[in-house]
Amino acid sequence: MASIKYNPNGQKGKITYSADIVSGIVVLSLQETEGIELVPSKNKGIKLYFEKEGIFVDISVIAHYGYKVPDLAFRIQQNIKQMVESMTKYKIAKVDVHVTSVVFPERKAEPQEAAPAPAGEQPQA
Repeated sequence: MASIKYNPNGQKGKITYSADIVSGIVVLSLQETEGIELVPSKNKGIKLYFEKEGIFVDISVIAHYGYKVPDLAFRIQQNIKQMVESMTKYKIAKVDVHVTSVVFPERKAEPQEAAPAPAGEQPQA
């Protein structure tokens, strides 16, 4: 588990953020984004890379039918950037969004009508 150290304004002491905390903030920001769900996997479709330039985020999501993919990706990027930077004081260098599939709404089963009886036969009651 990686630890990231942040020393604001040269103060004595340090604040340590683990990668799990940053990952949790990313998950929270995705839960607040309407029209998507996370790709089910052991790492929840989230990869974080901590570099000097900032945090690089790689996200895989599933889009819901009816939402515009470019708009979803932009909202995901903005939500992650805003939440991580406001909660940790770290900078987000880049957010790559991968839409792996689209979930379509379930079709409602329509009642089946009785097939008409062939000509010359009476329907049985």
